[in-house]
Amino acid sequence: MAALGLVVLPSVPASAAPADLVIDYACTPTGQSSIVRHSPVRMTTNLTFATDLVVGDPLNFTWKMNYTGDGSRLQSPGYFDDGGQVHATGNVELRSDWVGILQPRGSSDPEGPLRPDDPLGLPPMMNDPGLINRAGTIKITPKDIELDFTPPDGSVVVNDGDDTDNPSDMQIVYGGTWTQRDDLPGSEHHVHNDLHETNQLGASASLTFVGTGVTYIGPHDKDSGPVDVYIDGVKRATVDPSRDANDDPVNDDLDGGYPLYTSPDLTYGKHTIKVQNASPNSAKFMWVDAFEVSTTTAQTPTGYHSAKCSPVNPPASVVVTVREKMGPTGSNSPSPSPTVTPTNTPTDDPTDPNPPPNDTTPPHAGTTTIGMGHVVVVPSASSSSSAKPKTTGPTATKYYKPQVAKTPQGGVDTGEAPESADPPYGLLASGMAMAMGSAGSGLLLRRRRAAHAGGVK
Repeated sequence: MAALGLVVLPSVPASAAPADLVIDYACTPTGQSSIVRHSPVRMTTNLTFATDLVVGDPLNFTWKMNYTGDGSRLQSPGYFDDGGQVHATGNVELRSDWVGILQPRGSSDPEGPLRPDDPLGLPPMMNDPGLINRAGTIKITPKDIELDFTPPDGSVVVNDGDDTDNPSDMQIVYGGTWTQRDDLPGSEHHVHNDLHETNQLGASASLTFVGTGVTYIGPHDKDSGPVDVYIDGVKRATVDPSRDANDDPVNDDLDGGYPLYTSPDLTYGKHTIKVQNASPNSAKFMWVDAFEVSTTTAQTPTGYHSAKCSPVNPPASVVVTVREKMGPTGSNSPSPSPTVTPTNTPTDDPTDPNPPPNDTTPPHAGTTTIGMGHVVVVPSASSSSSAKPKTTGPTATKYYKPQVAKTPQGGVDTGEAPESADPPYGLLASGMAMAMGSAGSGLLLRRRRAAHAGGVK
């Protein structure tokens, strides 16, 4: 910033000038399986922030969101267990002395179990506090709001049967000739005590799911053949349920419940797994018990269920003023009667009889450099001395001479005169008394002699 006038301004609380913008939004789908499912969703928002700040104050956006009265709602994009959440990210454009986008964020309360089209709650608020580190003006304009849904982390087993058997609404699709075997003994550990089996080369079972991973579950059996595994149309592995983890042959008959293949981590979204009989030997069988779909997102929005909300009408812009922090002690309020002087003002006392040459003395301790131009604020000095020092202002530096200009001969080289002896007043008084006594005695002797001489004839 260009240097401004050398002025100390009083501090005004940021709360003295709040802005409260009411903005209506219309939300449309953007993700492959958006939470805006059937028609645009309307919501109304209140964006609140302070418009008068001091450097070091927080620029804090508080953005509240609510549905309007038209009945439109965000909706669940599928079957989910407890813990799904809607996430919101606002966009606030900054112009003038700052240029950029701030993104206040917020999340809804976790949802309970969800079925497709169940209504979802909005995040009650978005906020984004940040400290202002320099003075200036900021033109604030609200922009789009981005919404997304994160499912709860966990897993679900997909087996054959009705909706109660498959609460995830995912169904296994069989291709080729398969035989369904129900009511198998529980000792064999099959999911829901059933299996599908085939000995046809190329027969397959496929599952399309939404998640981040999948596991193919089936039995170990000595009569099983190799099975090819495809993820999203690409062959990823060949497994042989007739052999154990050490690649040794097993001697089991339909020993169920084994994870025969688990996919690597996948990007959250829609995927398809297909398992296919790869044995041309009709004496070898392939079995499908179930698939287990897992989701691990760490509650991070993925974009798969996203929506974008845009202002129905162009929103107003509001200018925020950020002033310098004033005062020598670093507080927002200036100290009583501060003195402001530019740093290039001479600090020498023009009446000092011995000014120091080429004075390079730094500013006084305790001064504060203000970023508004280059200004030094110096607090008023106080002194307990009875002598009034000679000064031209609070920034003047007082220089003192030594007590003597030259060290006396034989003195200690301290720049000060040595102590003098006490005056001999007692000795002088004693001498004067003796002299006066002697004079008195002589006079008395002369008178006696004169009297004696006068009386003798």
